[in-house]
Amino acid sequence: MTVISLQKGQKIDLTKGNPGLSKIIVGLGWDTNKYSGGFDFDLDASAFLLDGNGKARGLHDFVFYSNLVSEEGCVTHTGDNLTGGGDGDDEQIKIDLGIVPAHVDKIAITVTIYDAIVRAQNFGQVSNAFVRVINEVDGKEVMRYDLGEDFSVETALVVCELYRSQGEWKFNAIGNGFSGGLKALCANFGLDAE
Repeated sequence: MTVISLQKGQKIDLTKGNPGLSKIIVGLGWDTNKYSGGFDFDLDASAFLLDGNGKARGLHDFVFYSNLVSEEGCVTHTGDNLTGGGDGDDEQIKIDLGIVPAHVDKIAITVTIYDAIVRAQNFGQVSNAFVRVINEVDGKEVMRYDLGEDFSVETALVVCELYRSQGEWKFNAIGNGFSGGLKALCANFGLDAE
């Protein structure tokens, strides 16, 4: 099976072209460059389970390093990588598409920089960022989106979305940056980050 490489803004069928695909791993990776501030670069992947209006119902629909499993168990964060060291995926989020509750139309996958303001860090200092979807059953990569070097002062990114369409799941390569870190991201999805 050929891995599909996506560009920003592309949408593609996830389940329609891969019959039986239900348990997936969303792997996110990155490298840091142009930074000598003396702090580790701690990027954090998160998942927001969103309704038809693009909003989360509450904090139980926000999966991140302090809440590793969604209320229904359909989304699981495998744990926080505090330094981004090593090759391959830096963080992974497992999703069982077959048990995502009916009120969830979309799952937004995001990355934020922990303590970005204090550490004077931003996505302009990050390179080789990617997201990939892996079939958890056979370990094969289904698709990949390399984010490129389009960022400067942003401290949060909406990397991609998985969304329902006519009974199937699709993947949308988003790659949009936010200033204001996790707080701005939460507000965008209807949550109070405090």
